[in-house]
Amino acid sequence: MTPAPSGGAFRPLRDADRDAIVEHAFSMLEHVGMADAPTRYADLLLEAGATLRHDGRVLLPRPMVDAALGRAPSTVELPGFREDRGVSIGGQGVHIGTGGAAVRVLDAVTGRYRDSVLDDLWTMMRVVDTLPNIHYGLRPLVARDIEDALELDLNTAFAVTAATAKPTGVSFTSVDTVDPVVDMFDLALGGEGRFAAQPFSMAVVVHVVPPLRFSPEGCEIMERAIQRGMIVQTCSAGQAGATSPPSLAGSLAQGLAEILAGIVLADAIKPGHPCIHAFMPFVSDLRTGAMTGGSGEAAVISAAAAQLLRDLDIPHAVSAGITEAKEADNQAGYEKGYTVSLAAHAGADMVQLSVGMLGSIMVASPESLVIDSDMCGAILRSVRGVEVDTSYLDLAIVEEVVSGEGHYLGTAQTLELMRSEYVYPDLGDRQSVDEWVSAGEPSLWDRAGEQVREILAAGRPGHLDPANEAAIRAAFPIHLEEKR
Repeated sequence: MTPAPSGGAFRPLRDADRDAIVEHAFSMLEHVGMADAPTRYADLLLEAGATLRHDGRVLLPRPMVDAALGRAPSTVELPGFREDRGVSIGGQGVHIGTGGAAVRVLDAVTGRYRDSVLDDLWTMMRVVDTLPNIHYGLRPLVARDIEDALELDLNTAFAVTAATAKPTGVSFTSVDTVDPVVDMFDLALGGEGRFAAQPFSMAVVVHVVPPLRFSPEGCEIMERAIQRGMIVQTCSAGQAGATSPPSLAGSLAQGLAEILAGIVLADAIKPGHPCIHAFMPFVSDLRTGAMTGGSGEAAVISAAAAQLLRDLDIPHAVSAGITEAKEADNQAGYEKGYTVSLAAHAGADMVQLSVGMLGSIMVASPESLVIDSDMCGAILRSVRGVEVDTSYLDLAIVEEVVSGEGHYLGTAQTLELMRSEYVYPDLGDRQSVDEWVSAGEPSLWDRAGEQVREILAAGRPGHLDPANEAAIRAAFPIHLEEKR
């Protein structure tokens, strides 16, 4: 995989404005608090220092929140199914990944949308496994051909695990499906308790329902996932002008308060447990109320969310790369390009919903996935910036060239740096017009389709032991056909 470069140079919030937003978030928790905490979790929070308001809202005083922040890890090691493919989250560089819950796919053969099925999930994650600029994969789509909740969660987790050795993430329809999925993860690694020692798949938990309400089911799922050793990714996803304030600053403050509430809740369940916090302040088109993930407002608010959590030393993810475009066209390119760029340059630990998605994250496409990976390679290179070394500013080399052949082509330094200093696209066309015409005028979509076909033709990736897969198939109702 491409090494994760360190961002943070782009700071959309001035320090004074950042501090004002942070103070407002703490004030919300202390004076407005959180509603709908189930009794068990309200009691845990009260034991940790919270108070109960007359209307049942749980108030979280700042010293309590600060203490939870102090105990929370600032870096989370996220292992892969293969340990050499793991990543470090929390000020350790910008990582790009999938995510979402698309219910349709764009069929490359017919050019039409259809319902997403389990085999599409395998395809998406099998492609993720091969792409150098994609560091991890959260489930990007819903297998709509499976109706039973337990079977859906088991098959989703199996398809994701079987398709890629990179770190992954899954969500749960209810707390009742957590144990069976983790038991399956144990079998995948070869025995009971193996997953807790190598938790290669995160539990993606929506712990809040904006504005400022706990999700009772999310609280239960969080606790059970923590008990089973899963790394948890909490999620706040308010929508400015709808479920969060219409101003970007107000929306950021509310979302930050909800993220901090998740940190406090995880701390009350198990102090110091590794968690990553997905801060996804979505934006509305206030003319219609529809979410708009590809707008300039969405780009800057996600970058600001990354700045807030980075400055607070909180391992985090933000959303970027959402597009309202229905196909991989110019609109998709520019909306994905500037939203991912701003989040990456702001230093987001994880950039999610960023690849392979169309139609306001309701449509998944493996062809779009490989196109977006090409884009992310260039973006990650831009985050690296201009690296200065004394050998790059060597007067002797300049003298040698100007006194010799008059160009740097073929010099030792050029040959040395052609791979380390430069990133080359896999799909982007750099031919001359005549060369492109001679090649049959292939489109970017054509080249992406060919790459997807090559990946799938290569077969299964090979990290899941066949004996362990057989044990899983014997123990659970797995619907995905065996891949060769």
